Formats: sequence, structure tokens, C-alpha cells
Amino acid sequence: MFNSLNNLIRKNTGLLIRLDDISENMSWKHMDKCELLFDKFNIKPLLGIIPENKDPELLNYPKNSNFWERVESWKKKGWEISMHGYSHLYERQTNKKDIFNYGGRSEFFGLSYENQLYKIKSGLEKFSEKNISIRSFFAPNHTYDFNTLKALDTSGIRIVIDGYGLFPYFKFNLFFIPQLFYREIMLPFGIQSTQIHLNYWDDKYFSHFENFINKNYNKIVDLNYILNLGKSNLLKNTINYSVEKTLKVLRRLR
Repeated sequence: MFNSLNNLIRKNTGLLIRLDDISENMSWKHMDKCELLFDKFNIKPLLGIIPENKDPELLNYPKNSNFWERVESWKKKGWEISMHGYSHLYERQTNKKDIFNYGGRSEFFGLSYENQLYKIKSGLEKFSEKNISIRSFFAPNHTYDFNTLKALDTSGIRIVIDGYGLFPYFKFNLFFIPQLFYREIMLPFGIQSTQIHLNYWDDKYFSHFENFINKNYNKIVDLNYILNLGKSNLLKNTINYSVEKTLKVLRRLR
């Protein structure tokens, strides 16, 4: 009985390393350091790549003219290439009416279904030109509406690296992998993803991240591991429901 419970907890405890805002213009100094660290522990992160980066803030970072060759090398290592929005340009305010009640600005929320579908398909075309297949997505600033989810489903993307809960779940014909914290936190039970903006790091924060990886590398999982966990159950769904309701209320009060 104890061994079975221990195995259940171990199987359902893990962290997916999700890197945000990966594009030609970024902090390549810290990306290079992360790559060496991931290779050391055979970690296969998920990279949120902006297919057509037009964000003026991000464009201030150093540009790598061999960016797509670098992406190809990551793909050959088994790293997951994910689509992080399209241009990373914010067009609307959500007034906390987005799917997850994050609030703030959005690249997708409030736009027509046709407009959102165009963005997603245009992003997929860019990846296709580079012979990269995409199966997952997450929007800048966590902001989606139902048109976003419908456009993803129509485009054949059915994995969203975002959401509430301690466990992955199916909803709106999509598979969500929760992302809860702004810092790297390893929970004692549950599956989630990080939210890492290495463009904002300094050397001190990289050292913090390196220590975190050294301590927790054996609990870091990749996307395929999560997809092979199987369907959710009543216990997981109940926990997820409670976490979602609590966090949404807290976010509305901010």
C-alpha cells in the first residue's frame, strides 16, 4: 500500500522547464549558459519561440543571425519547440475578462476569430518553412479568450502550456499544462511548468537557477513524459477545480 502510494506520488510529481520569449533578439549570454546546464543533466526544456518577433522591448537585445540554425540544433537534442504568440505585440486590454483572469495587455484577447486564426496560422507557416512541427502554444501574458482556443483547435494545436491546477487537464478540446508561479518552485506533488524570462536575468539569478537545477534535476520532466501520464481522474479534477477557483478569486481582488 505504502509503496503504491509512493510510486503514485513520484510518477505525478515533476516540473517542465518552459522558457519564454525565445527569439533572434534575446539574452544569448544566459541562453548559452542554460544550454550547457541542460545538457549536463540531459534536461529537455520547452522553448516558447516567437515566430515573428516585433516587440520593441525585445528587439533591443542582441540579435543572433543564425537563430534558426540554433533552433534546429535544439530540436535535434529533443527539446520541445513551442509557439509563443505570433509577434509578441499587445493589442488590447483584457480588464481581467480573459480565460484565466490575469488581466493586463494581450496579443490575442478581444480580436476576432478570423484575426486570431490568421496570426496562429501565420506563425505555423513560419515554423513550417524551417521544417519544424508545432504541437503546443502559450500566449504572451497568459491572456486568451474563447476565439484563441477555437483558433488553436482549428489549427491543429491542442496543447496549451498554461492554466490552473496541480495536474494537466483536458478542457475545450485542448490539453492544458498548468503554470502557476513566476519563480521556479518544485511542489511536493503535482505536474506544472515554469515561466522563465531569462532576458531579465543577471548573473546572480542564473546562479540561483543553477542551484535549483542541481537540487531538483531528477524531478524535471519533458513534454512527452507529461503526455504519457494518461487521463486525469476525479481526485486530480477536484484538486484542479479548487486551485482554479481560489486563484481566480485572488486575481480578481488584485
